[in-house]
Amino acid sequence: MYDLRRSILDCGLLLALVGVFTGLAAAAGPTTSSQPRPAAKAVAYWSHRIRTWRVETWHWERVMGVPLIRARPHRALATRSTTRLRRLTGLWHRREHRAWRHAQHPPLLSDWLCIHRYEGAWNDAGAPYWGGLQMDLSFQREYGSWLLRTKGTADRWTPIEQIWAAVRAWRTRGFSPWPNTARACGLV
Repeated sequence: MYDLRRSILDCGLLLALVGVFTGLAAAAGPTTSSQPRPAAKAVAYWSHRIRTWRVETWHWERVMGVPLIRARPHRALATRSTTRLRRLTGLWHRREHRAWRHAQHPPLLSDWLCIHRYEGAWNDAGAPYWGGLQMDLSFQREYGSWLLRTKGTADRWTPIEQIWAAVRAWRTRGFSPWPNTARACGLV
């Protein structure tokens, strides 16, 4: 009899404690509102990945001077399903890789490397000419204005970015900005 009373008392005490903690939790408010739903987390993750690949794609397209692939502005990423967002992530990743691969092979790459051999180092910061192809500020403004605005002078650009600025100049002016080195490389 004593053991039965003791068990009932223990159960009652346990129920009372559960009730107290439940009441405290209810007074504190819902715990799930502070944490995003799993679907919202997935949408945020895939949307971030899409934006990252899109920015990288547009970077390489700007470097090469080609028209940017545009996203459809009338569709918000947050309203799409996670399956659709995963597919879009793959699409933008492939676009970025294609743009990067194309950027790594500018026209006349060996000629630009020959000119570079006779010019300065890729990170040459000596004014009035900067970079491995010795570009002055007016040249940088004309053929690499976006890079000049975002990264500064040509000594801060990657070698590929410097070469693509030179390619844009070459398309309109030929090798005339590098008369001596182009002659030494047999290009003029």
